[in-house]
Amino acid sequence: MKPCCVLRDLRYFPTMAQRILFKRALSPGLKNLSVSLQCRSSLLPMGLQALCHHSQPASAVHAAHLHAIRSFSSPVYGVTFNVQDEDDFHERVINCKTPVIVDFHANWCGPCKILGPRLEKMVAKQQGKVLMAKVDIDNHTELAIKYEVSAVPTVIAVKKGDVVDKFVGVKDDDQLEAFVKRVIGPSKD
Repeated sequence: MKPCCVLRDLRYFPTMAQRILFKRALSPGLKNLSVSLQCRSSLLPMGLQALCHHSQPASAVHAAHLHAIRSFSSPVYGVTFNVQDEDDFHERVINCKTPVIVDFHANWCGPCKILGPRLEKMVAKQQGKVLMAKVDIDNHTELAIKYEVSAVPTVIAVKKGDVVDKFVGVKDDDQLEAFVKRVIGPSKD
């Protein structure tokens, strides 16, 4: 019996439980995956339109899934994204030519809910000179351990694959601005 994943409304990319189900259904170990979409493909971003073809091999569906996830995880400001897995982190943070500020957070963390939006706004003001990756430590424990996150929020700055700065806890706007400016480095005016 072929596994099947039914998605109802992809315009907002569904709840966490549905994303987990979708991710498991598209795991690389599946050979022949059938995906049924109960939506019009004209409403789908290009990465998910490929999923409307029902008998694709799992690798093609997995690639389309990753592209779709990445397009959905670029929120309001366009310079902030949610890390999906270790490969995504390596590709979009470690290999990035632009400096990346990584916000290790948790949904249950009050200070994280204060810092996150403020840091996103600060990064957005930089007009693409720096990007921001968001890593939920409950979903990506291995990354939190690798980067020695012992408390949240923890923010690291990555340039050319190396951690160049770090802070833990909530900072005021002046401290956040100074941190972002240090990450960007001197302007070439």
